[in-house]
Amino acid sequence: PDQLRGHLWRALENGVTREEIGELITHLAFYAGWPNAGTAALIAKEVFDERKP
Repeated sequence: PDQLRGHLWRALENGVTREEIGELITHLAFYAGWPNAGTAALIAKEVFDERKP
């Protein structure tokens, strides 16, 4: 989870949209499992909330 948080920050800084990250997490669920994708979604929400203008 700590590494994911950093990767999400860098992705957003480099122009990846929140929508694209959401789609990526949905895609991830089919390969890594829904529990892992659920954790990733919660971390993404935290990062999005931290980055609100």
